[in-house]
Amino acid sequence: MENLELQKKANEVRKGIVTAVHSAKAGHPGGSLSAADVYTYLYFEEMNIDPANPKMEDRDRFVLSKGHTAPGLYSTLANRGFFPVEDLTTLRKLGSYLQGHPDMKHIPGVDMSSGSLGQGISAAVGMALGAKMNGKDFRVYTLLGDGELEEGQVWEASMFAGHRKLDNLVVIVDNNGLQIDGKIDDVCSPYPIDKKFEAFNFHVINVDAHDFDALRSAFKEARETKGMPTAIVAHSLKGKGVSFMEGSVDWHGKAPNDEQYAVAMADLERIGEELCQK
Repeated sequence: MENLELQKKANEVRKGIVTAVHSAKAGHPGGSLSAADVYTYLYFEEMNIDPANPKMEDRDRFVLSKGHTAPGLYSTLANRGFFPVEDLTTLRKLGSYLQGHPDMKHIPGVDMSSGSLGQGISAAVGMALGAKMNGKDFRVYTLLGDGELEEGQVWEASMFAGHRKLDNLVVIVDNNGLQIDGKIDDVCSPYPIDKKFEAFNFHVINVDAHDFDALRSAFKEARETKGMPTAIVAHSLKGKGVSFMEGSVDWHGKAPNDEQYAVAMADLERIGEELCQK
């Protein structure tokens, strides 16, 4: 898929994020929006998946370790055809299958239930090891928040992945610099992120999370890396695409009201129109 088409898809994903969180009157828009381009590249370009057969045995796996940004994953899955886009408005509502955190038992395309920070990467490492033990060649991708790196379990899993040389594993860090309590380097700095993963025997790539050429190059490099897992540190902007959410920790975990929703959707409509004119 060409970059322009990916940009258009990512913009639709962002519309779905904002719509879902507004409808739920709860959720996490900031980190969903910052990762929207990564989600889009993974599901529309990188991963071997089939929306018509979500449980395909040899599919690539994705684990959302920062499970609270489920609106981003759900919007991507919906736009990719795993379930109707219209269902995004049922987010977090009684009886909906779209829960506040990913649920592998009820949501098509979700490979692992997640939400407790630090645990998703461990599940992804287990999947990657299982593929190696069973002689399977599918790849495993997991997305972490940068604040999530403060969890010790992340580094236990990384130590194991590096030791086992799991070159079928790609750990992506959404490095937007903000977590629920403020700037990550004020709360409990995980920097330097790249050097830490290198110390755990990872091949590390730093990338602009909003540049599809850069993402394409990074994931190609990860596929070509043998004998060690890859960590992609994706430098992103929290709230990307919505003017009043960009770079603001206030939008880590709250929903826009009706007036804010109108502004957010107008921002994204404008971006969409500009893309259509290219």
